[in-house]
Amino acid sequence: MNGPLKNLLVVDLTRVLVGPYCTMILSDLGARVIKIEAPEIGDDSRKFGPFIENYSAYFMSLNRGKESIALNLKNEDDKKIFDKILSKADILVENFKPGTLEKWGYGWKDVSTKYPKLIYASASGFGQTGPLKELPAYDMVVQGMGGLMSVTGHPESEPTRVGTSIGDITAGLFTAIGINAALYDRQKTGKGAFIDVSMLDCQIAILENAIARYLSKNEIPKPMGSRHPSIAPFEAFKTKDSYIIIAAGNDKLFNNLCNVLEIPTISKDERFKTNSLRCENMDSLKKIFEEKLKLKKTKEWIKEMESLKIPCGPIFNIKQAVENPQIKERNMIIKSYHKKIGEFKSAGNPIKMSTYDDKETRGDIPDLDEHRDKILKEFS
Repeated sequence: MNGPLKNLLVVDLTRVLVGPYCTMILSDLGARVIKIEAPEIGDDSRKFGPFIENYSAYFMSLNRGKESIALNLKNEDDKKIFDKILSKADILVENFKPGTLEKWGYGWKDVSTKYPKLIYASASGFGQTGPLKELPAYDMVVQGMGGLMSVTGHPESEPTRVGTSIGDITAGLFTAIGINAALYDRQKTGKGAFIDVSMLDCQIAILENAIARYLSKNEIPKPMGSRHPSIAPFEAFKTKDSYIIIAAGNDKLFNNLCNVLEIPTISKDERFKTNSLRCENMDSLKKIFEEKLKLKKTKEWIKEMESLKIPCGPIFNIKQAVENPQIKERNMIIKSYHKKIGEFKSAGNPIKMSTYDDKETRGDIPDLDEHRDKILKEFS
């Protein structure tokens, strides 16, 4: 891939999701990624479904464009190979439990002494410090401990997981951001850096309104379904045939919305004159709105609301979301290639840059240890 990170070498010591997601972003931005996998076993996610001809679509969706070599970092001969690769690397990304790489002689202190320009990024469940640092964590654990599940779902519902692995993905994103910041800093200082990202920290970082509400008002937010705690109307409403999302975030939009629904007097009602009042009286407002919304289908309402630039939309299932013409136009479903199964489609890169083409295809998907001969020859 051509991109702003072209000619940078990333050594990828990660597996499953948080680390591979980070290195996938770096690969999409042009970096060369050499994935170091455990011999015979490989990345754990190679065994996660769904499968295409016994190959994991989960793994393939996160590891396109990477090269694979299997190395046992407890083995002296393999460590020699790893050292040769690392000596040429710009970035090392790992998501082992803190302390694991230190045992093998590849902790930050050891590595930075040998390779002072190396950027070393560690993404773990709880980070490198604190009383929980040695504990393992998966996405669900940090969604729960980070407060996210406490504000997800409907009032009185059982604990609800966010529908994607946001604990892993946010940590992968923050790790990629940290790496790019460290690359810029290295241009000024000539030195590498250690980046410590905790999945739990990342959940706290994205709590936005919920954490602001608690820290400023000492209120403990609860699940509200699709409703926003500080903006109204801002939720899903029933129509004649399904649901419509309406996000009228200011008074002008609210007035326009009332006009579309042919209830102009509602915008002057004392209960709904301001956003704060609408939040306080949202149950009543929703009842009034849905009496009108149930008269037409979602598509009809969307057409009318879009004509006045009222933020709105349908609730798509995954098929509808992926096949949306807007998604196609934005090149958000791309193609990779696997030597056995052929073409493989996955989500594209949302970062569009004027200076680089956003290709419809990405690099090939590696089998375990596929690039051993090539890598050994290059780094001999």
